[in-house]
Parts: sequence; C-alpha cells; structure tokens
Amino acid sequence: MLREIRPAILILLLLTAITGLAYPLAMTAIAGAIFPKQAQGSLIEKDGKIIGSALIGQEFKGDKYFHGRPSATSAPDPADTTKTVSAPYNAANSGGSNLGPTSRAMADRIKEDVEKLKAENPSAPVPVDLVTTSASGLDPNISPEGALFQVPRVAKARNLPEARVRQLVTEHIQGRMAGLLGEISVNVLALNLALDEAAK
Repeated sequence: MLREIRPAILILLLLTAITGLAYPLAMTAIAGAIFPKQAQGSLIEKDGKIIGSALIGQEFKGDKYFHGRPSATSAPDPADTTKTVSAPYNAANSGGSNLGPTSRAMADRIKEDVEKLKAENPSAPVPVDLVTTSASGLDPNISPEGALFQVPRVAKARNLPEARVRQLVTEHIQGRMAGLLGEISVNVLALNLALDEAAK
C-alpha cells in the first residue's frame, strides 16, 4: 500500500511546488520586469507622495471635483463587529451590494441619486454609471458621458470656463484596450489631478 501512496504524495508535493511556488514567483518576476508600474499597483504619486492607484476608485467630495461611480463596499462596524457600515472604495472588502433589480432599497437609493443629479444638471439625462455601482465597488473610471454631465458643477465651483473643463475631460478619455476590450472611459483620479493643475 505504501508503494502506491508514495508516488501520489511525491507528485502532490512536486505539483504544489511548481504551481504554488515556482510558477507564481516566475510570473511575478516577469511582470515586474516587463510591466514594473502595473506590477506595483499602478500607483499615482504627487509631490513624492502616493495618493492613489489608477486601478482603484476613490471617494471625492465637494463640488469642485468629479465624482466616480457609487461604491457598495463596506467594513465591519467598529461599535458592533456583527454589523457592517458603508466604506466607499474599501479595497479590503471588494464586492457589490448583492441588491437585485427587485430590491426596494436599491430602487430608493437610485431614485434619490437621480433626483440629486437632476437638480445639479437639469438640462442633461443622468448617465446610468453615476447612479449604479460596479460589481467590485472599486471602479476608478466613469463613462465620458458621466464626466461631461458633471462639467457645469465643477466649472462653476472652480470658477473656470465650462469649455476648459470639457476640454480636460476630452483629453482624459481612454479608449478600449487594443481597440477591443473594455469600455471607453475616463479615470476620475487622473482627471481630478489634471483639474487641480489647471486651476493653479
């Protein structure tokens, strides 16, 4: 019996070493050599300080910044660990809200968000990505329509011409990867950094 078990144990250990250690280490080293910025998390620095990642959304508050998609991520409630509290863009707890199209809570939140956005810009239809969360809750991008919708608010808050703010949005539109994958989008963090630079 030991004769039959020994080869199985050896193959298990060998495959574990190859697929669990050697392969991941080799891929990490190759990625670090070929794509060093991406392998380190696509971090964005300003004045020598890391301020975010191009891959993870951030919450921007105030009228002078473009806002990203709503985030449904949460964190443990510090007062009661059996409950959770909203923690937008919490990368440690990525995930959607699990609310479906028949959910009254989701419908009420979307309705409230749409009304707030309509008051902000009554002349344009509200882009769907400004009121719906992504599956991960961490989406760093919005649609060009979502960014252009916010131009009047941002321009007014910063006392800039709408044409200048609209130009910044247009300059930050990213196409599909290889012309095929993904959606045409605008990275909110990159756009807000460019906006800060333009306002100097």
